[in-house]
Amino acid sequence: MEIRLVTLGRRATRKHAAAEELFASYCERIGHHARCQAENFPTEEKFLASIGRPTRGAGAGTSHPGKRTLILLDGRGKSWPTERFAQWLAGERDRATQQITFAVGPANGWSQAASARADLLLSLGPMTLPHELAAVVLAEQIYRAFTILEGHPYHLGHA
Repeated sequence: MEIRLVTLGRRATRKHAAAEELFASYCERIGHHARCQAENFPTEEKFLASIGRPTRGAGAGTSHPGKRTLILLDGRGKSWPTERFAQWLAGERDRATQQITFAVGPANGWSQAASARADLLLSLGPMTLPHELAAVVLAEQIYRAFTILEGHPYHLGHA
C-alpha cells in the first residue's frame, strides 16, 4: 500500500518551516509501515489532473482490489475517533487498495467537482486549522493508525 499525502498552494515559507519539518518527520515514520509520498500542487486543477480518471465509484466502502482511494480533507466530511480511522485504514489494506491519496485542500475549500470525485470527505474536527498544521495532524493520525493496527505503545487509547 502507498500513502500519498498531498497539499495545495504555495510551498512552505520560513514562517511555516517548523510545520513542514514535522510533516516530513511523520511522512518518514509512515514510511516504516507503508510507502509514503508527499506532494504539493499549486492548484486544485493541477492536482485533479495528476490523479487522472477516477478508478472507483464515489462513496466510502466501494473499494475494489488494486484500486486507488481518494480522501479529501474537508470540514463537511466525516469526523472519526482515531480508533475508527485505524479500522477504516485496516479495511483498505485488507481490500488490497494500492494507493490512498489524502489531500489537504485549497483555502476556499474543495470545488463541487473535486468533492464528487472523492471516495471519502474526512474532517479533522470542527476547529479551523491552518493548512500547514492540518497536514501535520493528518500525517500524525495516519502514523498513529498504523501503530494502533500493530499494537504499538505509541497510542495509549486516551479517550
